[in-house]
Amino acid sequence: MKNNLANFQKKIGINFKNEKLLLRGFTHKSYNPVDNNEKLEFLGDRVLGLIISQNLLKFFPKDKEGDLDKKLASLVNKNQCAKIAKDIKLQDYILIKNSRNNSTVENKILSDCLESVIGCIYLDQGLDVAEKFIVKNWKKYLNKSLIIERDAKTKLQECSLKLHKSLPIYRLIDNKGPRHKPLIKVSVRIKNSKNITATGFSKKEAEQKAAKKLLKILKLI
Repeated sequence: MKNNLANFQKKIGINFKNEKLLLRGFTHKSYNPVDNNEKLEFLGDRVLGLIISQNLLKFFPKDKEGDLDKKLASLVNKNQCAKIAKDIKLQDYILIKNSRNNSTVENKILSDCLESVIGCIYLDQGLDVAEKFIVKNWKKYLNKSLIIERDAKTKLQECSLKLHKSLPIYRLIDNKGPRHKPLIKVSVRIKNSKNITATGFSKKEAEQKAAKKLLKILKLI
């Protein structure tokens, strides 16, 4: 793992003063229930939110709070963080129990690990270096948000109100699996449409997927 840590530091252009801290940042709780990256993830999540919020204010000084909120949510959610984690191949460094093939690491673990690495950078190198890391890796996604991208639920709501003067109807169909990793199924429909279903690891994720599917079926995206 020592060689892996050296490779990672070279890749991101940061030399850690405390490599043990970085090692903990890559340690999932399944690998070490005591000394793992959960608290670092908690810290990194806050640092990420602060830096992205600061940059959104700089890039979009005329935006209203609601628009900034939507942009922030799209940039720091678990799916986006997992995408960036894959961009820098974090799966090659994660320590996780019973995983011989880290290419199959689930998105939540990748996302959490990225946030913990940000927490490590902040503690070891300070806020300025953490900001450079975040801006460098989020840059192309920040640029994309120069064009306002509303989430699928918002788009569907606006379309439904415009066409039928009524809101989409979401229903919870099923909630199964363990509490720490539920699988939730929902349906959505608007006036004159069929019920469209989708599943996700949270109600919000499932509703977003269902809304996106319905928008595609209605050829509204």
